[in-house]
Amino acid sequence: MKLLNVLLAGGLVFSLGACNAETAKSTQETSAKETATMTTEITELQKIDTQVGTGREAEPGFNVSVHYTGWLFDAAAEGHKGKKFDSSVDRKQPFNFHLGAGQVIQGWDEGFAGMKVGGKRTLIIPSEMGYGARGAGGAIPPNATLIFDVELLDVN
Repeated sequence: MKLLNVLLAGGLVFSLGACNAETAKSTQETSAKETATMTTEITELQKIDTQVGTGREAEPGFNVSVHYTGWLFDAAAEGHKGKKFDSSVDRKQPFNFHLGAGQVIQGWDEGFAGMKVGGKRTLIIPSEMGYGARGAGGAIPPNATLIFDVELLDVN
């Protein structure tokens, strides 16, 4: 009987150890997947026109007025739009900048160029053309790929 109890206890300890190993492995895999979905290997700026504008074209050297909503890229999320981190639309306040002057991330300077007023576009911006290894405050982690829905409101 003692031998049976020892064997049962040993089997229980072995089973619990295996469960803990599986849980740890599962947690590591989940963490790796979460990191991968935010930094999926996007290496080039992607510009997807959802509405082609008919107004004046945005060119480097001009001031532009835009609306935007930005999300962390998430390959598993609908439309690849993970956590939203900022939106001029939500604030009802357009954002203005001098195109091509380096006032914004490189993905924006290149992503808005060639758009026409009234146009809407989705920009998928690799980390190197966004905030890179430094990230941006608590909202954008290091090496994050970004996705923006943008609208060109005016060019001056």
